[in-house]
Amino acid sequence: MELEGKVIQDLGLQSGTSKAGNPWKKKEIIIETFGTYPRKVKLTLFGDRSETIACEIGQSYSFSVDVESREYMGRWYTDVSAYASRPLDAQMPGAAPGYAPQPAYAPAAQAAPVAPAAPAAPAATPADPFGSNESDDLPF
Repeated sequence: MELEGKVIQDLGLQSGTSKAGNPWKKKEIIIETFGTYPRKVKLTLFGDRSETIACEIGQSYSFSVDVESREYMGRWYTDVSAYASRPLDAQMPGAAPGYAPQPAYAPAAQAAPVAPAAPAAPAATPADPFGSNESDDLPF
């Protein structure tokens, strides 16, 4: 899954040792997504990714993320873990302040109303094989 946004806060690097005695580290950042209704999302960069994934405050990136929920003591927790990032080019609309992409469900642009067509000229009638009188105006 891809998330595009601007890094607005760095919550710093945390580290520790697991119950098994293995060292761990993680970095958490807050991004603000683009669009009509921007959302703030906390991303977790775990392990070596905490140092290798680019994330400067004020810069816009596209993050590749995994979303996972887990249950602990009857409560559910959701993690959004980033595993890759790429800077958004300054030429891309996603990097522009106030960028608001069109949602995928937006209706197509309506076409201008079309003026009614002029009435068609009567079609030429083929020659009557029965030799009827052409001067009468009967419809049959």
